[in-house]
Amino acid sequence: MNLRPHLEQAGALLRNARYAVAFTGAGVSTPSGIPDFRSPGSGLWANTDPLEVASLAAFRYHPERFYAWLHPLAAQFHQAQPNAAHRALAELEAAGLIQVLITQNIDELHLRAGSHQVLEIHGSLRQATCVQCRSVVPGWPVLEQFVADCRLPRCGECGGLLKPNVILLGEQLLETVLREARAAARRCDVMVVAGSSLEVMPSASLPLEAVERGARLILINIGQTYLDERADVLIQADVAEILPQLAAAARQEKHV
Repeated sequence: MNLRPHLEQAGALLRNARYAVAFTGAGVSTPSGIPDFRSPGSGLWANTDPLEVASLAAFRYHPERFYAWLHPLAAQFHQAQPNAAHRALAELEAAGLIQVLITQNIDELHLRAGSHQVLEIHGSLRQATCVQCRSVVPGWPVLEQFVADCRLPRCGECGGLLKPNVILLGEQLLETVLREARAAARRCDVMVVAGSSLEVMPSASLPLEAVERGARLILINIGQTYLDERADVLIQADVAEILPQLAAAARQEKHV
């Protein structure tokens, strides 16, 4: 399939945008070695019931299950490096072609790639909070220690259990971040959705809010989504291959 017309159209949309927003999901980080959630056979939920290991109730009543599930992932998160998709989005921001990046990912790879205006709608592993005294500590050292000794992380102040500052199933999104993300979605006139199946609510409703307020939609994802039919540009391909091409096309057109 010749994707050049699609890339040229998407580049033109970004070039002419007044306020463009990117929305990313797990598919942006899979090329960095971080598994997604729903891919058959390899997704995190392929052989695991998420409610048993990654829900707020599971963490409260069976934290050992949560941390046992997190153990192999923690090492992958720590070792992962930004890929071409992350770098392309950072380039688009640096060029003034994207104003805000909303991500469902918790790995901080967008920040490490150089993006600055990032809204981590599902939280991140950057910090952890004690469930008893509410002390907040740096998250990566906690995970490193856990990977090394497999012991449940405890607060140095009171001995309470430490919870990574990520949003678990059944847990409300952080209101301040959700408010900013909704404001950006409602304000934008172009949204680029990359690497998201758009199945996790309420965050996956943000692109719909943008479209219903008149925004043009560029949708890049290997699988289908509920918004495919409403996309102005639909590219079903690997985001790590397409986003660098989109960034190059948009920058070229901006200087024409």
